[in-house]
Amino acid sequence: MILSGATLVTPDGEADGLAVRIENGRIAQIVPADADDAIDLGGGWLLPGFIDTQVNGGGGVLFNDTPDVATVARIAQAHRKHGTTGLLPTFISDDLANVERAMDAVDEAIEQRVPGVLGIHIEGPFINAERRGIHEARYMRVLDDAAMCLLTRSGKGGRLVTLAPECAPPGTIRALREAGIIVAAGHSMADYATTRRALAEGLSGFTHLFNAMTPFGSREPGMVGAALEDRASHFGLIVDGIHVHPASLRIALSARGLDGAMLVTDAMPPAGTDMTQFELLGRTIYVRDGALRSDDGTLAGADLMMDAALRNAMTMLGLSIAEASRLASINPAAFLGLDNGAIQPGLPADLVHLDQDLQVRRVWIGGDLLIDQTERNSVSGR
Repeated sequence: MILSGATLVTPDGEADGLAVRIENGRIAQIVPADADDAIDLGGGWLLPGFIDTQVNGGGGVLFNDTPDVATVARIAQAHRKHGTTGLLPTFISDDLANVERAMDAVDEAIEQRVPGVLGIHIEGPFINAERRGIHEARYMRVLDDAAMCLLTRSGKGGRLVTLAPECAPPGTIRALREAGIIVAAGHSMADYATTRRALAEGLSGFTHLFNAMTPFGSREPGMVGAALEDRASHFGLIVDGIHVHPASLRIALSARGLDGAMLVTDAMPPAGTDMTQFELLGRTIYVRDGALRSDDGTLAGADLMMDAALRNAMTMLGLSIAEASRLASINPAAFLGLDNGAIQPGLPADLVHLDQDLQVRRVWIGGDLLIDQTERNSVSGR
């Protein structure tokens, strides 16, 4: 299969007059656009599929409500319609028995080859109650031996754990990293020095930078300062104009450079639907003016998909489509240690076709066309 007729978005920038040749689910070659038997995409852009490391829900369902394969598949399908070809279903703070159920569900989804499921993100309960946000305080706990045994058990796909460094005993982050777990900091009261010690132990990233962490200050740089100073870690950005002021995001990119930033959705059940409210661990969350808030005004994730995040990165942050694509694909792939995230020979053919208005028209995973919205039709399975 050869895909032609769209501007390619590659690690080197935008490229016209070229086509992508796919063989056995991978990008085989970049060839001239006039290649024989090419499929004409009819304009727009061809980008690497989006990779989202923080997906609580979507399509009307929440992973925490029913952590099983059906829920994982429904969430993945909802996000796939918006260009996400790889994601981590995210399970927020709960008791360890339910964390285990969530891990089992993702393992089974990967075993059943549910398209796009890369692993699991366990966000809490090893976080600080003072920065818990919408997380329930009753679930907060120190990362003890029982939790370590669960988190480091064998499984399928990648495993990302968000924790507060001050709630992890010394050496815990190093032990998690040695077990192959990716560790991010978030929902934390850790100061700059504590965060630097966590980075030295192997902390790999920061969950939704600026939100639920100690801010940057003149005499105390906080977790935000440590994140922007470090050159080896990554941080997630919720670019919805609600969670963080666009100017703060632009300053973060100027300070750190594009290589450290990743677009994330922090999506909840309303993403991809017209829902006006939903239940989250016994609390009603309302959709108002694009924001998800509880009665007391606490933000509860986002009503956001990756295609909208990409568009927002261009309009709010002034990025080119190639720069926004780096934040949506290349950087999260690097964070997860994946051989993916770019249009290059040898990489998986996980691709998204956007039209001139940056709306998703087609999505491929492993070379299989799973979404075709050129005629507003959708294919949901392999």
